[in-house]
Amino acid sequence: MKKRVNRSVVISVLVLCLFLLVSCGGIVPAGEKPQDTAASIKAVQTGTQGITLDFVSNSPPSLIYDQNELVAIVEIHNKGNHDLTAQECFIQVTGFDTNIIKGGLQTPRSCAENMAGLLEGKNLYNLQGGVNQLEFMSPNVMLPPGVFEYNPTLNFVTCYNYHTISNPQVCVDPLFYQVTSEQKNCLPTDVSMGGGQGAPVGISYVNVDMVGNKAVFEINVVNQGGGRVLSPYADIRTCGQASLRYEDLDKVGYSVQLSGGNLIDCKPRDGMVRLTNNNGKVVCSFSIPGTSAFLTPLMIDLDYGYVQSYQKTVKIIRTPQ
Repeated sequence: MKKRVNRSVVISVLVLCLFLLVSCGGIVPAGEKPQDTAASIKAVQTGTQGITLDFVSNSPPSLIYDQNELVAIVEIHNKGNHDLTAQECFIQVTGFDTNIIKGGLQTPRSCAENMAGLLEGKNLYNLQGGVNQLEFMSPNVMLPPGVFEYNPTLNFVTCYNYHTISNPQVCVDPLFYQVTSEQKNCLPTDVSMGGGQGAPVGISYVNVDMVGNKAVFEINVVNQGGGRVLSPYADIRTCGQASLRYEDLDKVGYSVQLSGGNLIDCKPRDGMVRLTNNNGKVVCSFSIPGTSAFLTPLMIDLDYGYVQSYQKTVKIIRTPQ
């Protein structure tokens, strides 16, 4: 009887120890190694795509008779790392005569429709990003009298608001010209940033200069995707209707902070940089405290809209009588 009690006590102690190890992080679940997590973080934080669109096979069909419905099914992928709510992304179909292809085919639809209001971007638990499927339908296609064939190119326009977060590590040195390099922890050097930051607009490089105890950063903003950049204030719900103005195009809102410094100013001063030939520059100055060189993150947040088109040509022929 005594042996059974002792065995029970030992088992209870072992179970308690196992519980404590798990609760305190002493046991790491299979596959969750630091190097695996680091690789996943890199995959999430790189890339040059945002919203992309694919056509489901034979939808819309390449050839149909009139007097039939026209159905187009598209798959929407959020391949960037910014989550999109129902009001931040829309798709509209244009490029056809509404007197021939009738119905609600051109009505803007939310990319997050049927997704509980959120089309998530890629993250540590979903490296591919969110996917949604939408069906566009015209219930009635009718050719005018005497017209036997109609060949429109359907233009599926995606319009969405997006953010790019970039945190390059930069070296700053308030006594850059006063102390020899052998005594420094790091040297202020330019930072190249290839591969994107998980969004269609990103930072390609940061030039770093020290002027006394002031750090000056020249940040190159570039459109790396296949679409057009819009101002974050553009109306994305109607951007497929050619209603965009010049002031809506090629503008990116920005904010820049330096963990180890105090902001002096940034230019352009209105917080908006205009891209020319898909490139633009932001110049920010920070005062650097202390007397030694150190590495610190430069925190950059870009805010913008984006528009991109995907085409599919269909042939509509008159139904034999």
